[in-house]
Amino acid sequence: STSDWFGLHVLAPLCAAFTNEHPRVTIELLTDARLFSLARREADLVARIVPFDEPDVIQRRLMHVPYALYIQRGAALPIEGSEVRLITMDLGFSEMPDAAWLREVFPSGRIAFRSNNRHVQAVACASGTGLAVLPCPLGDSHPDLQRLECKTTPPGRDVWLGYHRDLRRVPRLRALVDLLMQRIGS
Repeated sequence: STSDWFGLHVLAPLCAAFTNEHPRVTIELLTDARLFSLARREADLVARIVPFDEPDVIQRRLMHVPYALYIQRGAALPIEGSEVRLITMDLGFSEMPDAAWLREVFPSGRIAFRSNNRHVQAVACASGTGLAVLPCPLGDSHPDLQRLECKTTPPGRDVWLGYHRDLRRVPRLRALVDLLMQRIGS
């Protein structure tokens, strides 16, 4: 289980590679904003930006994801000090570090669009709705987006990989964890 954008842009290609190497293993990748519980066995393996605090969960820092400020490719750059249209997280996620950074850097900016889905934010940005802070693997993959250079960069996030301690000796899970750590682990 993981978030939509991370599942699509980071894990899906690696899961495909894994199933090519291990054709008898089936992977089911669940993407959702909800944090699945490993203790309640809602998932076998979870990648998320919040460290695990559940008992009996083995966790490893998988990677650090840089974030950047994006604009529609070819759009006029915003003039500093003017009101800027912004795309940000919905109110339920408004305290995330990138949303706080956006408010700090553009205090007079006007929120034009909110969503809890990063891919939706990227599409809105590519459509000219406003500026968006996005994870670089997502923003850089979108052909209609370009990065904006800033005096300060938005805060990135660590991604944690976790699984229940009871699964640590399951060969197919160990093989997948090893592949993920080898290919993207930091």
